[in-house]
Amino acid sequence: MTGKEQTGTATPCSRRRFLRGAAALGVTAGVTPFAIGKAPPTLTVLGTHVTLQEQIRHRAMADLGINIVFRQGGSASVLQKATMDPSSFDLYEQWSNSISLLWRSKAIQPIDKRKIVYWDEINGLTKTGKITENARIGAGDAPHQLLHVQDNGELGPEHTGKISFLPYVHNVDSFGYNLNTLPDTLRSEQESWGWLLDSRYSGKVAIVNDPTIGLFDLALAAQAKGFVTFNNIGAMTKVELDNLFSVLIELSQLNHFSGFWTSVPESVQFMASKRVAIESMFSPAVTALNGQHIPVRFAAPKEGYRGWHGVMCLSSACKGRNQSAAYEYMNWWLSGWPGAFIARQGYYISNPQRSAQYLSKAEWNYWYKGMPAIEPLAGPDGRTSVPKGAQRTGGSYEDRFSNVAVWNTVMPNYEYSLQKWYEFITS
Repeated sequence: MTGKEQTGTATPCSRRRFLRGAAALGVTAGVTPFAIGKAPPTLTVLGTHVTLQEQIRHRAMADLGINIVFRQGGSASVLQKATMDPSSFDLYEQWSNSISLLWRSKAIQPIDKRKIVYWDEINGLTKTGKITENARIGAGDAPHQLLHVQDNGELGPEHTGKISFLPYVHNVDSFGYNLNTLPDTLRSEQESWGWLLDSRYSGKVAIVNDPTIGLFDLALAAQAKGFVTFNNIGAMTKVELDNLFSVLIELSQLNHFSGFWTSVPESVQFMASKRVAIESMFSPAVTALNGQHIPVRFAAPKEGYRGWHGVMCLSSACKGRNQSAAYEYMNWWLSGWPGAFIARQGYYISNPQRSAQYLSKAEWNYWYKGMPAIEPLAGPDGRTSVPKGAQRTGGSYEDRFSNVAVWNTVMPNYEYSLQKWYEFITS
């Protein structure tokens, strides 16, 4: 682990090293001579603010010699756009719960696994569903169940030569809360999803506005409080959904919820402005707030995490030179630097050992090993987000992904849950 090339643009030498590595593995997509006789292609990537960040875009363009356009939006809006207009993007970046909808709508095409340079380095989480032998797989859409394109054209866990998405960024999510506003009566208690529905936080709670994500935050919370129970939280029945939303609508009418956010920047603003004291949260928001010296803690709930896996999908309309550029970009994401960059906002990459050389020993031990920080650590924006001595909640990479309660999921009763969700947020 050298800790080198952590920030900034690529040098010609680093680009040549990347291309030589691709060539050595026989992947022509990594060595397409875009600059010879033709202007480089422009790759359009549709997704959310989670991964579509300017530092990533500029570094990728410098490394690959192509033009890249990022089109960001809220998770629901970008998914709708992708399913309705595949020609509006070349690559789609979101979460594995979007895969079923994208596949059914024919918005994406299979990815040829032979063209993924670092496929053999990708760990077992996506390939088998387990990061360790004794890990719980978690309810709902575990990503390995949706990864491979089966011989009948459906998505499933049996390995084939074609995949529905590139396994890359992933994490476990929970909620964040401001340590300065934690009620004294909760300080001695183990963190629980139930805190989101605790009356001591009434009027100071926000939830992510996504029926395949926020729904599970609230279902875990309601179950933790004993308000409802589920036979299978990853596939709730209509009766279970009715019972859950009866509770949630009643709480909404009592003004328990302060708002519903649709993007990471909005969740940061909610907490920074003191509009909320606790909310559904993604790791980059916690990192950003800590960088502003706002003491937000990312909870490790005793009931287990809500897991998510990033997916990078190839548009069904992407052809020719743009398709070659898309494979270059996918391979670039697994080439080392990107994984180190997103580690500093609390995310993991599917082949972490390749990113280790771009992280200092202190960073690797904190973000991946769950060890105390031996020095202050900076986030992607360069500001200190981890003080010396801090330890990541939930422990190591293996510990955290061994404790997934449920994955972001499109349930069999998705349409019904969608109807109930909008009744709730407008109540």
